[in-house]
Amino acid sequence: MRKESLPAAGALFLAALAGGTVAVVGAWLVGTGDHTTTVREVVQPPTFSPSNVSQGKGGPMTVRDIYKLDAPGVVQVTTTTKVHLPQTDWFGNPFGIPDTEVQRSLGSGFVIDKAGLIVTNYHVVGNAKDVNVSFSNSDSMTAEIIGRDPATDLALLKVRASSRALKPLDLGNSDSVQVGDQVAAIGNPLGYDRSITLGIVSALHRSLTSPQGTPIDRVIQTDAALNHGNSGGPLLNAEGQVVGVSSAISTGDTGAQGNIGIGFAIPINTVRDVVAELKTQGHVDHPYLGIVTRPVTVAMARIFNLPVDRGLLVESVAPGSGAERAGLHGGSDQVVVEGESYQLGGDVITKVDGTSVPTVEGLREIVARHKPGESVSIEYFRVSASGTEHGSADVKLGRQSPLP
Repeated sequence: MRKESLPAAGALFLAALAGGTVAVVGAWLVGTGDHTTTVREVVQPPTFSPSNVSQGKGGPMTVRDIYKLDAPGVVQVTTTTKVHLPQTDWFGNPFGIPDTEVQRSLGSGFVIDKAGLIVTNYHVVGNAKDVNVSFSNSDSMTAEIIGRDPATDLALLKVRASSRALKPLDLGNSDSVQVGDQVAAIGNPLGYDRSITLGIVSALHRSLTSPQGTPIDRVIQTDAALNHGNSGGPLLNAEGQVVGVSSAISTGDTGAQGNIGIGFAIPINTVRDVVAELKTQGHVDHPYLGIVTRPVTVAMARIFNLPVDRGLLVESVAPGSGAERAGLHGGSDQVVVEGESYQLGGDVITKVDGTSVPTVEGLREIVARHKPGESVSIEYFRVSASGTEHGSADVKLGRQSPLP
């Protein structure tokens, strides 16, 4: 039995992360769609506000200008994956012989250099063996997968095309993005190739759960309409520069699978770092500390008589991790207060590499600056029957395991 439909994307649920991080609930990957028909959509949107254009880069661009500049560098990414079906004695397969199903998914991507490198989402390509890329001039060619990083939901492709046929997009600086900035997204929603939508930056420093189940920090939230098929496409600022890679949408409690005005993009500064490693080794080595924490609040410190009212309570320490070898202690007693569960008895971390860490995101950002095998210095308080003591430890970082 062969099936060649474009299945709806699976859900990427952004539940609260370990350690008390607040995350958006009900996000969906936007890499696949249900339509194979390609329709060109002509959009004539309004002018970007001059206040959103950086000084020294020229005058404000209209969305039409941005589309004309960047759409040729946006590609449609189609992947083909063979999936083994379970044995069955139902119709057409009386001997229970395993069958295969061909699944095709649709996403977006964009060219980043004249060598033919293309950025897209990991969940667009997954473990696909065959990847095809279509350009605005209707040329279609096979793409090679240079590398994949499920921890940041990014993948790097390469096509063998004439440099004259490639239109690399200009990469911006996501650290300069501000809430309220106008942005545009170009992609292939539901198979409508190279559509452009307009919106603003709704929030910064959101946290998403990657396909690997680990958090992606510093994510950009936008109300620019993103739908299935937009994944891997560029999120652009008022100068037409890429500031993010469209990756997910939130459906809230509606149960809908389409856009409700809450979309997310991986910041381009993260993309730069990941692409550099994918180019050289095909994968990314992410450092691993080996602890689960939650932020200490003033209320927690008062209720549980903690030694400080700012820091991170260590709830658990992974066996065999650098944190365990350095002697850090996780919680041993579970306490439920007003329906919320706390794992008490662990160390309370106050500083990492000399910097105060009142949030889980802050801890992850410090750890992310290091490579596996390097060490971070941790200062903590430990409460025992004999009293409270201040301690420090140098923790050697491990390597975060990738998806199989």
